[in-house]
Amino acid sequence: MSVGSSSGGDYNLSDPVNSFADVVRRVVLGPSRFFAQLPRRGNLAGPLLFALICVEVSAFLGVLVGELLWFFALGISHPGYNPNPQNLWFPSIVLPVTPVMSIIIAPIVGTIGVFVAAGVQQLLVRLVVRESNSGFGATFRVASYTQVTALVNWIPTVGPLLALYGVYLSITGIREMHRTTTAKAALVVLIPLGVALLVALVALATLFSAVL
Repeated sequence: MSVGSSSGGDYNLSDPVNSFADVVRRVVLGPSRFFAQLPRRGNLAGPLLFALICVEVSAFLGVLVGELLWFFALGISHPGYNPNPQNLWFPSIVLPVTPVMSIIIAPIVGTIGVFVAAGVQQLLVRLVVRESNSGFGATFRVASYTQVTALVNWIPTVGPLLALYGVYLSITGIREMHRTTTAKAALVVLIPLGVALLVALVALATLFSAVL
């Protein structure tokens, strides 16, 4: 059995290809077991690198597909924002960049986004789960490994819809990593989404009234 085909644990930097495929399979097909078997503390390099690979693959394929669609005059641009709740704080949603620049800055934006998402959710974990929580490292792993949804986000139209699976992955991850209930995990994940939706609706209403 190869190093990357272990039955649990973080993304293995010593066997990057096999371990990446193994982690993708485990987090997508068995998220409850996957997160339950992860270490709560320890080196964050493996989880972060896994997330950045997913983000970079999405950026590259999104640009490639978008350019091909424009080349064939289909009038469809590359895919939009990944609805995974861990991406709520990614600065890429407000930065107008060229396709090539989006590939170059994807790792930088991805790193910032994962740390900010994990930080915000850890604050909520401390409020909701309280002292029994497993710490920042556990929340960081959830923010990192749920980036697996980026691997389908590049697919035009249906990609972002498929990426909504990230909501379930995030709730499952918070529940298992912090050994809490589904209800509390859902609060941690959905409260920021609710706030963001409210802000977006207020902004749209303000813009609409200004236009009128």
